[in-house]
Amino acid sequence: MQYAYLGNSGLKVSRIALGCMSFGDTSKGFNEWALNDEQAEPIFRQALELGITFWDTANIYGIGTSEEIVGRAIKKYSTREKIVLATKVNFKMHDGPGGEGLSRKAIMEQIDASLQRLGTDYVDLYQIHRFDPNTPVEETMEALHDVIKAGKARYIGASSMWSWQFSKMQYSADLHGWTRFVSMQNQYNLIQREEEREMFPLLKDLGIGSIPWSPLAKGRLARPFGTHTHRFDHDPVAERNYGDGDQSIIDVAWVLKNPIVTSPIVGPTKAHHLADAVAALDISLTPEEIENLEGSYTPRQPSGYM
Repeated sequence: MQYAYLGNSGLKVSRIALGCMSFGDTSKGFNEWALNDEQAEPIFRQALELGITFWDTANIYGIGTSEEIVGRAIKKYSTREKIVLATKVNFKMHDGPGGEGLSRKAIMEQIDASLQRLGTDYVDLYQIHRFDPNTPVEETMEALHDVIKAGKARYIGASSMWSWQFSKMQYSADLHGWTRFVSMQNQYNLIQREEEREMFPLLKDLGIGSIPWSPLAKGRLARPFGTHTHRFDHDPVAERNYGDGDQSIIDVAWVLKNPIVTSPIVGPTKAHHLADAVAALDISLTPEEIENLEGSYTPRQPSGYM
């Protein structure tokens, strides 16, 4: 395994991240393809064997049950100090005023709930799960700063949004002397490359690391064209973001070649998915291969911001 610093921060992460949206209690209604503790065990074990110590989840995954499974896995298969643990906040967890969004009330309530489910006193990376247009950015950034100062998170990050929104939030932090984002978890793969236009140049300028989600387009790039899986047929995000007309072309190696990318997030449902992703670290694409891979790209509307 290779390791790298996340942007200009001092946080060192594995160059492949374990995405934990695949874990949860299916009775909660989040996704019917989620894996329970027993089913997820070989994936957690293989992640550790491969040196994948950067684990990413969210409060909304499994409606809290992904965090519970991840927390139990850390205790059972590793130790807290050996894992770089990330989670997220924004999407609706309940009907109360602190149940969703990025208000001070929501952030303070949800970080405590996440820590309880994860069974830890802190997370290494606390991320806003999209932009909240209903809350002033100053309120969000100050609340995140206070989470840091309370010792409940070590670093903060953001996820898919328009470049101007991210720039506004980072500027607000700089203006007031609050904690800055160190990472952007954005969508990036061979069939959705729109982040190359504005977001990646902005991240480079600000010294922010990219930890792309869906580097294989929900698995679309990892299987023969035209085939379907149980997850894809029951995953509305995949259906919304990737149409049937996209040719399967390559794997994580292409995503990793971008110097802005620190650690693509791979969400496995089978143990071999992680081994395949790690193998991509040893692949160096030639200029001719890159040209062939990128030549068929069709510009499209950015997706995944909501």
